[in-house]
Amino acid sequence: MSQSNPLSILNEYYGYDAFRGSQEEIIEHVIGGGDAFVLMPTGSGKSLCYQIPAMCREGVAIVVSPLIALMQDQISALEVMNIKAAAINSTMSAAEVSATSELARAGKLDMLYVAPERLLMPDFLRLLDQCNLALFAIDEAHCVSQWGHDFRPDYAALSLLADRFPQVPRIALTATADAPTRKDIVERLALKSGRTFVSGFDRPNIHYSIALRNSPRKQVWKFIQDKHPNDAGIIYCISRKKVEEMAAWLCEQGVDARPYHAGLSSEVRAENQRQFLQGEQVVMVATIAFGMGIDKPDVRFVVHMNIPKNIEAYYQETGRAGRDGLPSNALMIYGMEDAAMQRQWIDNSDAPMEQKQIQHQKLGALLGLCETANCRRQVLLNYFDDDCSPCNYCDNCEEPPETFDASIPAQKAISCVYRTGEMFGVSYLIDVLRGESNDRIANFRHDQISTYGIGTDLSKPEWQNIYRQLVASNLLAPTPEGHGGLQITDNGRIFLKEKPNLPMRHHQKTLTTERLKQSIGKRPASLASPTDQALYENLKSTRGEMAKTQKVPAYLIFHDKTLIELAVQKPSSLEAMLNINGIGETKLERYGKPLLDVIMRHDQSA
Repeated sequence: MSQSNPLSILNEYYGYDAFRGSQEEIIEHVIGGGDAFVLMPTGSGKSLCYQIPAMCREGVAIVVSPLIALMQDQISALEVMNIKAAAINSTMSAAEVSATSELARAGKLDMLYVAPERLLMPDFLRLLDQCNLALFAIDEAHCVSQWGHDFRPDYAALSLLADRFPQVPRIALTATADAPTRKDIVERLALKSGRTFVSGFDRPNIHYSIALRNSPRKQVWKFIQDKHPNDAGIIYCISRKKVEEMAAWLCEQGVDARPYHAGLSSEVRAENQRQFLQGEQVVMVATIAFGMGIDKPDVRFVVHMNIPKNIEAYYQETGRAGRDGLPSNALMIYGMEDAAMQRQWIDNSDAPMEQKQIQHQKLGALLGLCETANCRRQVLLNYFDDDCSPCNYCDNCEEPPETFDASIPAQKAISCVYRTGEMFGVSYLIDVLRGESNDRIANFRHDQISTYGIGTDLSKPEWQNIYRQLVASNLLAPTPEGHGGLQITDNGRIFLKEKPNLPMRHHQKTLTTERLKQSIGKRPASLASPTDQALYENLKSTRGEMAKTQKVPAYLIFHDKTLIELAVQKPSSLEAMLNINGIGETKLERYGKPLLDVIMRHDQSA
């Protein structure tokens, strides 16, 4: 396909009347042959920035994508719009690869999706030499950078594209990159002479809540009951075992929950993912092995049962909620042991020392987000060199935590770590501070040290709160040997010498049921009346039947936002349906009549 008018393509195929933000400027730049680095939040329409130029320029666009699931999801969405797209990946037979390669050579594809590993193969590079190339699109471009949270060496090798195909425009795209990562991407992909487009990071439809772990299953169950009883969501757990246990427990409570982790067979993973994508009330319980390939727009919530690796991972994973722009929730439940475990994983990894230092810095920033008394959204956006006013749509804004100067108790806590030899865990340190009498303290003769019994003024939970924030502030850190011991960092030693003020959050009990109800984002009603709601449910049911017949996820036919607009506007003809966002001529021809019939029946019965 080669069409010259991007706006006509947007309207005819995607069903929208106007571009958003900098989309139009990016698209025109790439159509004109320019290189670009694009940073846009999840759900803001990054894919249009290369898909529309691919349809406007002569030849096939090569889209580099890290996961097969992500490729397949995008190809399915393009096929529904009669756009010619295909992939070459490791699941295909030699005959299938050969047939797809021939389509690319013959100019019969608009887009060809490949993994970076495939693109770098000599046979594939020779195929590219035989094709008329429209452009290269490098998706999830943070994988290029050693500073990125998901660095992949094969991505870094994509720098060869600039040398081997200098006349073919390249566009690199990501939703998650701090300033060092952005700089690294531009340098590694030789995009310095191109343009950089940064569209901001805020996802205003997502409500952020972070709660201390108490009874995690009860906390999550109450959250689902109160806010998302009939919604699709993702729950991230730290291990395969936790995934299995949580999914089984939710099923016992009547939730349609499916496990997903690398230990399951590929058949089971594929089936569970299919159920999640095609269902509308399925909850996926998963390790981080699940997610990057998921383009499902109606995920209404994301829960983290433990802290992720860093802020980029948190931002990307929570960004899987509310891609359609409707109100959604992100809830994280955490404890201090999470930080110790993450630090241990970093230290025990095979990564070079420089990479470990980067990972420790990033983990520290995430812990700061967990422990902050300020607006969560401000902290999140500041990390990416973005900003906003206090959002009034996170737990800290809605119920600001109290703070106090913790300088004196912090000195006591750190001194106790020093006096006991920088090898013990929090529970033992608190027993020493509170002057407990037990055999272990007696055996180590820690009832003879100066910090024994100097902390009786605070309760165990209050001391736990202080130690948690000292770890988050990087004044204390887990010992290299693991086992839960703490040692003093360089920052901690400076603190003991200088004794500056140290604001900390007051100890709070973990969110009570009532507070959890108040702190989770309110979901404003999108439909004005019960009759609109009834029509919406009927439209949704009809969409579900069409999706089942075609064996595609319902959202590939129309997003929920489109059905809501249909229920409110109630167009009386197929032509009038073209005024609804998300309905273009291609989809109207395929799906318009059944939905119009539902609206007509509703009007007659009203």
